[in-house]
Amino acid sequence: MRPLIPVLVIAAVAACGRTPAAAVQPNAQEQSIAADSLARSRLTELSGAVPGIVLDIRYATADNFTGAPLPGYGAPRAFLRKEATAALARVQARLARSGFGLKVWDAYRPVRATLAMVAWCEQTGRTSLLDDGYIARRSRHNQGVAIDLTVVELASGRELEMGTPFDEFSARSHTANATGPVAEHRRLLGDAMAAEGFVNYLSEWWHFSFNVPDPMPFDLPLDRW
Repeated sequence: MRPLIPVLVIAAVAACGRTPAAAVQPNAQEQSIAADSLARSRLTELSGAVPGIVLDIRYATADNFTGAPLPGYGAPRAFLRKEATAALARVQARLARSGFGLKVWDAYRPVRATLAMVAWCEQTGRTSLLDDGYIARRSRHNQGVAIDLTVVELASGRELEMGTPFDEFSARSHTANATGPVAEHRRLLGDAMAAEGFVNYLSEWWHFSFNVPDPMPFDLPLDRW
């Protein structure tokens, strides 16, 4: 039995920098958060583990849809469950044979950051993003099994044209809503990820998840490893 500590937490606790043991998201059931020690033992940092990967961790900056860094993103780092990290390294190697590589915008996301996203939607009147499935009240990112990424040319670092920016919450971002070179580029990413066990979220061409045994949400901030 894994150690899970059920406790209620509110947004103020998430914002203050302490690591809550559990969290309640608005209009969601209580969820238990795994201990920080489990996060440290089960998540692996992508830098070093995935040679040549490029990081552009948007939620550690103001360059994201909320206009501010999110709680828990005190450092621009990226982590995934060990199984997913190993699979991602194989994706990177597969793409590298054709001169391409991966750029990551987000991977493991502390629960407090998801809480902040939900609060932003509610405070700004953008609850349609929750209803339409673009912002999750409970995210697989919290379990370290989801990743947001794109494809770049290894030689230049240039991103392939994918038709929309990261986190454009519209039908244009649906994976199948593309033609010509954009459709080809999305297919290049999707096929490489699928070959190593990742599954695309069809409403967001950039979002993929990976199944692992015993998934659990974590809230360890990125700067506390």
